Amino acid sequence: MITYNEVSHPVIRTQISVDEEMYARAKEAARRQGISLAELCRRSLAETLSREPACHPWMSWVGVFEGRPEDSTTVDEVVYGRESP
Repeated sequence: MITYNEVSHPVIRTQISVDEEMYARAKEAARRQGISLAELCRRSLAETLSREPACHPWMSWVGVFEGRPEDSTTVDEVVYGRESP
């Protein structure tokens, strides 16, 4: 079944199976956070997937390093210490 969320993106309903202890712990965590169990599951999935390699693995390095704004235009100088490799 496909439905739409509050910003009109299609969402897919699914089912998962968990044991009683996990269910109780998840319900309590959701209650403490003031969110639904479904929202807790969505956030948990989003967090887990954010740690997965992206379709462009080099994107995981974006923002990791500091430098000058012009470093991207002078990459050879920055990386190799000279104007070209």
